[in-house]
Amino acid sequence: MNNRLRVLRAERKWSQQHLAELLEVSRQSVNAIETGRYDPSLPLAFRISDVFDLPIEAIFTNPSKENA
Repeated sequence: MNNRLRVLRAERKWSQQHLAELLEVSRQSVNAIETGRYDPSLPLAFRISDVFDLPIEAIFTNPSKENA
């Protein structure tokens, strides 16, 4: 799953650590999601959506549907 997490975080000038604290996860988890090594659980995806005040679909995309 692709995501815009790094871009959204950078727009707000938040560190990975700050975002991790807002989400109540480790900085390593934020890094793994940003780099695509880890897809968040649905509850975590909803927390990310809430933190950025955006719908999940505006943050996460299905790579197989991006080119359709």
